[in-house]
Amino acid sequence: MSDRTSCIQYAALPFRLRSRRPEVLLVTSRETRRWIIPKGWAEKAVKPHAMAAREAYEEAGVRGTVDHKPFGSYRYVKRLTASKSVLCSVTVYLLEVEEELDDWPEKSERERRWLSPSQAALTVGESGLVEMLLRLGIPPG
Repeated sequence: MSDRTSCIQYAALPFRLRSRRPEVLLVTSRETRRWIIPKGWAEKAVKPHAMAAREAYEEAGVRGTVDHKPFGSYRYVKRLTASKSVLCSVTVYLLEVEEELDDWPEKSERERRWLSPSQAALTVGESGLVEMLLRLGIPPG
């Protein structure tokens, strides 16, 4: 991974409706413990929306229906080592959570938390992700 100069990732934005209001699920990153959405590196043999759903299961322990069309995208700088970082482009897919598991592959490495979209927007660091979270919180109208 240290030879990457740019990267493409696919992410899930897990959500559920509570009293007809959306809530989103954030997880902590493994190393810096920042609040993020589940995401992973692109793989040639895996469709982007399927990759997003897989990452939601592995990182957040949720399963559900994932949209096949992207909800949005953003960019961020991922630190690879103390002296090397890379600009990542992340395509985000909505995932309506239908099942929240008690045990999942990265349970011991991450925390997860349900928040309103506006609370989540205040919690994450990537400005492009903030915009998507706020857009999700706007009631249809």
